[in-house]
Amino acid sequence: MLRYLRATKWAGAEQAIKRLEDTLRWRRQFGLYDKIKAEYIEPEAVTGKMITYGFDVDGKPALYLVPSRQNTTENQRQIEFTFWILERVIDSMGPGIESLNLMINFADRARNPSLSTSRTVLNILQTHYPEHLGRAIIINVPFLINAFFKLITPFVDPVTRVKMRFNPQVVQEGIFAPNAVWKEFGGDVDFVYEHEKYWPALNKMCTERKQRHMERWRQLGGTVGLKEWDTRREVTSNGQAVEPKVEVPLDDELETEINGESEKVTAIEEITEVSVGIAA
Repeated sequence: MLRYLRATKWAGAEQAIKRLEDTLRWRRQFGLYDKIKAEYIEPEAVTGKMITYGFDVDGKPALYLVPSRQNTTENQRQIEFTFWILERVIDSMGPGIESLNLMINFADRARNPSLSTSRTVLNILQTHYPEHLGRAIIINVPFLINAFFKLITPFVDPVTRVKMRFNPQVVQEGIFAPNAVWKEFGGDVDFVYEHEKYWPALNKMCTERKQRHMERWRQLGGTVGLKEWDTRREVTSNGQAVEPKVEVPLDDELETEINGESEKVTAIEEITEVSVGIAA
């Protein structure tokens, strides 16, 4: 609810509710609940062209994109795989974490997607995954890819655009610890993708984590309006809750200055009330 309220610039509950309902319809129509399963999407994953690995110093997960490992011709399943793996990254987020690091390496003659495919993916990301991009870290950008970025930039939301970083020093700038980021991005990790090991481990980890989140949601009442902070909270072996990391939205101060705290609270209460009514 908060992500959609922020995405609509706190314009009120009605706009946020409409976007939420549109997303729910899209998720069903796109096939996230039935069609797009691990066994269906696996042919897109065998080369490791999209990999979730590690976390930055704030606990945000990293999703690595290696376009040079593209192994299929452009098709709908490529787009479906993009959002399947994004859902797995979201599964790995802990309490208080809402966004990810998108790590793109254009080395080794990367094969860039068509403009139409890029626009489709951008539209879905901006419409149905608001506030999920923490930063996009892009390295080894050749001339043609740079020209391609200039072509798609007009279609990128201005808020998203400022999150794009080209060739940053992620360790020196304190974004990642050296042992948590690949060598290609300036870290110490020499990661070699082995599909037979990585794929089942990823699916097992995310399935178990999602089951724990769902079980905790049921324990807390199983209703609309519960906090992700609570449903995603992990518990140690001695029963102690793991303290969550706190992620403040980049534009949080701007929102407060423009709208005021009281308007935020009113909008949250209104959207909660209506959502509970819809669920009932």
